[in-house]
Amino acid sequence: MTHHCAALFISAPSSGSGKTCITAAIARSHARRGRRVRVFKTGPDFLDPSILERASGRPVYQLDLFMGGFAHCQALLADAARDADLILVEGVMGLFDGNPSSADLAAAFGLPVACVIDASAMAQTFAALATGLQRFRPELRHCGVIANRIGSAAHGRMLSEGLPDDLPLIAALPREPRLILPERHLGLVQALEQPGLDAQLDAWADAWEAGLRPGLAFKPLPFEPGAEPSLRPLLGGRRIAIARDAAFAFIYPANVDLLRALGAELVFFSPLRHEALPGCDAVWLPGGYPELHAEALGAHPTLAAALASHVGAGKPFLAECGGMLALLDELTDAAGEPHRMAGLMPGRAHVQHRLAALGLQAIDWPEGPLRGHSYHYSTLETPLMPIATASNPNGGKTAEALYQQGSLRASYVHHYFPSNPEAVAAFFGS
Repeated sequence: MTHHCAALFISAPSSGSGKTCITAAIARSHARRGRRVRVFKTGPDFLDPSILERASGRPVYQLDLFMGGFAHCQALLADAARDADLILVEGVMGLFDGNPSSADLAAAFGLPVACVIDASAMAQTFAALATGLQRFRPELRHCGVIANRIGSAAHGRMLSEGLPDDLPLIAALPREPRLILPERHLGLVQALEQPGLDAQLDAWADAWEAGLRPGLAFKPLPFEPGAEPSLRPLLGGRRIAIARDAAFAFIYPANVDLLRALGAELVFFSPLRHEALPGCDAVWLPGGYPELHAEALGAHPTLAAALASHVGAGKPFLAECGGMLALLDELTDAAGEPHRMAGLMPGRAHVQHRLAALGLQAIDWPEGPLRGHSYHYSTLETPLMPIATASNPNGGKTAEALYQQGSLRASYVHHYFPSNPEAVAAFFGS
């Protein structure tokens, strides 16, 4: 059944233009008026979605034509359209950057595009940049443009000069230091680590409403149901323990949904709060920031022994990126301080100040091919030989190894489970 819902795709000419702030501002503005808002993030990302989830009050899913494919993205949008009043999709990088790009996604689903442009250092050139973005791919439907970080009302008026009638200035927001989000090496600081975030989101919403020009109308769009295959309960009766806290927060909601759809019972625990490993048939240690919490993790009284016992019993154990780092013999943080880790996987890692790897990844598990991405600032030294090596669909140099030691499987790759449900079920059900 086709569902109709208003929708807007928020993009920009480049990263750093303020897409997340604007998307969050629109979401909070509508949500606090009682509207049901569903927000999506283009491509692999864990940090922006944590902010957008707080702004909208609902989980934020990824839309990625490589990791999930068209039918999967279509199903996610149709499911959201069934009960939402407004769908917002935040792009990634610049509108045409990457492959697949934000433009590819917007075009695939006919989503109206509004580009956020940092106008802090321009005046009439704003219109030239906006119209260039509009005309570069004529099949895209641009509904207007958003000016961010303006200096004054007069500045805002100058920015609108030269814009064509079919590309109006939707809103102009001021440059205010109090609206800037804190960042660290992987991007924005997680929502759960920002005690003042809700007040800041309300301030963004206030700025959006104050800067909104008359004329923006959200037109309902049709969202067709996706043609995804039905899932069998291949993990029925299986209990999977998942670490989830500030040290292990990089979890795709779609991964959790898939495990449940496969019939698994999920139980979450916090290593940071020194919670014990729950009784389970399998463990998933996702990525996050173990380097920021190494002392607390190292002081856990039972976790290392419990995980070792789990592996000793031959039970499946998946560790991704930061989850893998937490299992090593040693992890040296960015300040050069070494920390003893769980010692389940031989090797050492060093967190550095420059990016070590970034890119989409395709990797062949023994159970079948999966897709995902890699993004980290650490380097790893281990005597283990990879059982597989990922490839980057865009030819980038990032090609992560997949390690196996007994029932432990570890990699820097953040796997997107819906890319191969049967392979995921075969691993966790083994």
